[in-house]
Amino acid sequence: MVDRLASVLADFPIRSPCMERDTVAATRTTRVRYLMLFLVFVGTVINYVDRANLSVAAPLLKHEFGLGPVEIGVLFSAYAWTYVIANIPGGWVVDRFGSRAMYALAVLVWSAFTLAQGFAGRFATIFGLRLGVGVAEAPTFPVNNRVVSIWFTQRERGTATSVYLVGQYIGMAALTPALFWVAHAFGWRAIFWATGAVGIVWAGVWYLLYRDPEQCSWVSEAELAYIRNGGALVGSNQAGAAKAQPQKFPWRKLATVFRNRQIIAICMGKFASLSSLYFFLTWFPSYLITERHMTVLKAGGMTAVPFIAASIGVVAGGTLSDFLLRRGASVGAARKTPIITGLLLVPTMTLSLLTDSNAVVIAIMSFAFFAQGVASASWSLIGDIAPKSMIGITGGAVNFAGNLSGIVTPIAIGFILRETGSFGWALGLISVFAVMGALAYTFLLGEVKRIDIGDEAVADLPGAASRPGAERHEATPSTQD
Repeated sequence: MVDRLASVLADFPIRSPCMERDTVAATRTTRVRYLMLFLVFVGTVINYVDRANLSVAAPLLKHEFGLGPVEIGVLFSAYAWTYVIANIPGGWVVDRFGSRAMYALAVLVWSAFTLAQGFAGRFATIFGLRLGVGVAEAPTFPVNNRVVSIWFTQRERGTATSVYLVGQYIGMAALTPALFWVAHAFGWRAIFWATGAVGIVWAGVWYLLYRDPEQCSWVSEAELAYIRNGGALVGSNQAGAAKAQPQKFPWRKLATVFRNRQIIAICMGKFASLSSLYFFLTWFPSYLITERHMTVLKAGGMTAVPFIAASIGVVAGGTLSDFLLRRGASVGAARKTPIITGLLLVPTMTLSLLTDSNAVVIAIMSFAFFAQGVASASWSLIGDIAPKSMIGITGGAVNFAGNLSGIVTPIAIGFILRETGSFGWALGLISVFAVMGALAYTFLLGEVKRIDIGDEAVADLPGAASRPGAERHEATPSTQD
């Protein structure tokens, strides 16, 4: 069914300026990769707003449906149940059918599920629709990782990754106050109607504008040469090649990837980082309303502040990583430094237990979320180690493990609240996860190098040379898994 839908969408006869490269684009210097990055950024904003809109609605709908903290925690986690399961096949369909068709289809489907939540009349209905959102969103971060990997040089990849990752936080910072106002003025159902409608429109915009580098008429030969020579995986995993030579799901190669110590370490670190993120995406508004006794509208405004801080953290982490790489640091040192530093600073959130001032609490939480943003640079690390013909599926595998925290964290906090009536132990749990993640990156990850699955030539990573400014880069693969 997925094969048929993706194939039809990929062949649909809509033309855009990116269908065939023209002679003008071939003779001028372009920066088309930044347009493609902007498209990914906006898609990520919509993605995370549709993940987190339930946290805005929860303080209102729990009274209508008579839900306790454990039930709310289960509802928060519903999205992650199917999201983690669908991540690996989601990454595989991205490798097979490409970014354009699969992302458009994913946005369309999850937005339809989001809009339908506004018509739900009971707990079970919302729970089922959240499961649907989780399935449909599974290909999105493998797409994001793939787009950055094929459009950007390795020395730009950390910054480019931070730009689309910042969409996770910018969207919530800018739109959470608006969503609280919508809920206050029109009721919680209007939140889902508005966010779902926006996503449906964006699915069409993405499909009309996005293309891979070698299929885009806007990109010049000069820009193509620049990104290819800089280590971008131009020409890898093209959907057309996959359709011409259908492939079975690569179970054996995936098992090889999962056994790799680099992947195990990143999975542990991703779980730790996303645990704190899921706290802010799910329980944080309720924390401000129930624990800090803020009004709905004030909580909406205050929720935005930590997300702004996290946005700054994401950009700082990616920029620092690329700066270290340009100054001659190894790929491992450049990628791991901001991640480990950020994770070790996340436990500062427990300092909020020592004050009664809401202003101080917001400042502490903002700093902790800033640190989580710095630690989110692991996606650029995945781009550095994933087998070149398995970028999507490797990203899906790591996202699978990391987003298990989306199941564990909300439910665990729900049980903690039921038993203790306070968020104190919840903040302690998130802090323990963060320290464990930092230890995994420090002692388990080891040398950063691309995984060799035995059937593709792998050159040294740029930046891994002992001398600054080394010009080595990976060869573009000509085969398709």
